[in-house]
Amino acid sequence: MECVLADELAEISQQHCPTLQVHNQVPGGVHCSGILTDAYQLNLHSRVASRVLLRMAQHSYNNENDIYDLTLEQPWEEWFNVHHTIRVDVTAIKSPLRSLEFITLKIKDAVCDRFRDSFNARPSVDTQTPDIRLVGFLDTHNFTLYMDTSGEPLFKRGWRLETGDAPLRENLAAGLLRVAGWKPGMTLFDPMCGSGTILAEAAQMLAGIPPGWHREFAFEKFSNFDGQYWQKTKSAITVKEVTGAPTIFGSDISGDMVVMARNNLNKAGIRFDVPLKQIEAQQIQPPSEAAGIMLTNPPYGERIGVRGDSALQTDELATAFFSAFGTTLKQRFSGWQVFIFTPDLTLPKMLRLKEARKTPFFNGGLECRLFRFDMVAGFNRREAAKPKSLSQ
Repeated sequence: MECVLADELAEISQQHCPTLQVHNQVPGGVHCSGILTDAYQLNLHSRVASRVLLRMAQHSYNNENDIYDLTLEQPWEEWFNVHHTIRVDVTAIKSPLRSLEFITLKIKDAVCDRFRDSFNARPSVDTQTPDIRLVGFLDTHNFTLYMDTSGEPLFKRGWRLETGDAPLRENLAAGLLRVAGWKPGMTLFDPMCGSGTILAEAAQMLAGIPPGWHREFAFEKFSNFDGQYWQKTKSAITVKEVTGAPTIFGSDISGDMVVMARNNLNKAGIRFDVPLKQIEAQQIQPPSEAAGIMLTNPPYGERIGVRGDSALQTDELATAFFSAFGTTLKQRFSGWQVFIFTPDLTLPKMLRLKEARKTPFFNGGLECRLFRFDMVAGFNRREAAKPKSLSQ
């Protein structure tokens, strides 16, 4: 989602922090620069990012001692004090150093030694709920050291009460909405909504509710935290009053999931009508006269069957389900753009539809695709290219 994130950061810069400059995309992220309060705005408004990391130092290295020395040089006492707890995480790509655990230890030792030398005391380590998170990254030649301004990952919006099996992360749902081209005011329908993640993200966007409005961030514990600016920023947020006919719709085969989605929407601050219905996906009808965007993350693997089914039975259930669902799309959703997010690359074949586009994503470590199907009457089927008689 690097490209999607870069586009979002550019929008946040224009709307909330003009001092922010968006630079290059890198594997897994986007580089940008600005003043420290821009990090506050990114944490508050970014729906796509997982974390906002503040680069403290970068240098070439030959061994673990180089990493220790660079870490020791940083003025940590200007950012936090000995009473704060810390956690260190290290990742690497093609680093010649063998042990990430040892590197993690060297970074922690350098931070603690810096405090001990100055104050004869050191911060404690807390791997579960630390006040301050430090992140090290190594490639073949360079070591980069960051402070995490976010704390808990940004997909944890603070509203989720309940989840179903294998819930979609909120920032991934937001990324899917962007790739699908959905914008507030357009018709959106998720016919397999589960606990309502896609619906909640879209509804918050429609209402103008920032994703980080009701949660805390690590930067609030920094010694140089500008609390007055932060309170002024949050106080300036106004939720839009959404009136008129509904534009966001959801349904699910499970009544429990419909209840769960409704509860999550309420917790997310949604006060306007998002119609939800308990119905099998094969039986759905367009929820509005205007064609729109269908975006859904259907169940897969064991989730589509009943526990205890053999793999063969699960495969048969999946084939039958998606075949019937594909027929419903062809017969009832002419003019719609249908986006289906799945790890199953055989999905178009099961639907008997030809995808217009497929976009690769990773859901955790699971490689997935976002398939787009343009439901134009008469020419969606794979067999459409075959000759047809006049009677057909």
